[in-house]
Amino acid sequence: MHVADLTEELVAIPSHEDESAAGEFVASWLRDHTDAAVERDDHGNVIARKGPGSGESLALVGHHDVVPPDESQVDADGSYVVERREGRIHGRGSADMKGSVAAAMLAFEAAETPAEDELVFASFAGEEQGGVGCRAAIEDGFRVDYAVVGEGSTGYSAPGITDVAVAHKGRRGSTIVAEGTAAHASEPDAGENAIYRATDAVDVVRDLDFPSTEVLGHELSGSVAVTEIDGGSAWNVIPERCAVTVDERTVPGERAPLDRVTAIEGVSLRVDQDLPPMACGDADFADAVRDAAAAAQDGVPAQVVKPHATDAGWLADAGTDCVVVGAAEPGEAHTAEESVSIDVLERCQRVYESVVESWLA
Repeated sequence: MHVADLTEELVAIPSHEDESAAGEFVASWLRDHTDAAVERDDHGNVIARKGPGSGESLALVGHHDVVPPDESQVDADGSYVVERREGRIHGRGSADMKGSVAAAMLAFEAAETPAEDELVFASFAGEEQGGVGCRAAIEDGFRVDYAVVGEGSTGYSAPGITDVAVAHKGRRGSTIVAEGTAAHASEPDAGENAIYRATDAVDVVRDLDFPSTEVLGHELSGSVAVTEIDGGSAWNVIPERCAVTVDERTVPGERAPLDRVTAIEGVSLRVDQDLPPMACGDADFADAVRDAAAAAQDGVPAQVVKPHATDAGWLADAGTDCVVVGAAEPGEAHTAEESVSIDVLERCQRVYESVVESWLA
């Protein structure tokens, strides 16, 4: 089966509110086309295994859920619009990341069954909701030694080149809450202005140093930014509460010291989301995947870092050495014009097949 045809079948299945139909399609296809042990767990994840698992394990990893589509990407009956034109497949999830899932399925199908080690295919649910499927699988005992995660890595070092990401940032989303005492605005000293306390906290955030680290010779720098502020109830009332949203892009082993804001009277900090960063700790594995990527294309791929979080962060946090290799290009995912190059899908399939072949050897 050609990767473009399988991608179109996957993209056509709505999976932004309920990804069960997409998961069932992936599981059924693997049962029909491979002799692997295929499981759909209670969380909606699809996990297939080849080999006895007495040695090391390598996984090809993706996710089959998508973000809500633009209205132009949905037909009147609620089905997804899928179009193939000018060498690209257009539709919600084509780039992020059903195209790479299809390439991984075909590479898994083509792979020999290991004599001692274990080859794994995993497509997780709920990646777009913070990696809930991957996290649940890990809590249930899912462990692999190495993983190639099919999120986008094309176009980072140069347009059209499929690179190998050896690290990516995480995201910590926090809320600073400033409490005060309400009073009539004509007598401001009778109250405690929560907005003033919040702006004092904002000044602390502005003065924080951004965390940074180095992964396999590549610098990875984080960031901290205030992105929302909400406070006050009326023009003539001293505000008793103000909330400030902080977006922090994290790097492995580092976090900005946001808790410094709690030294301000009436100010507390709440962490709402903490998606872990990823750093590959095995240079030989990263080099082997880059060699596979180089053999699969005319251009010269590089080892790069990605700016945003993926399920590779959860896997790395559980002890897996990960790299990210996928067809999506910067700016493609989550857009009304989302599409993926068929040539790059074919390339990714070759990369995955080469990585598996060299690993088995």
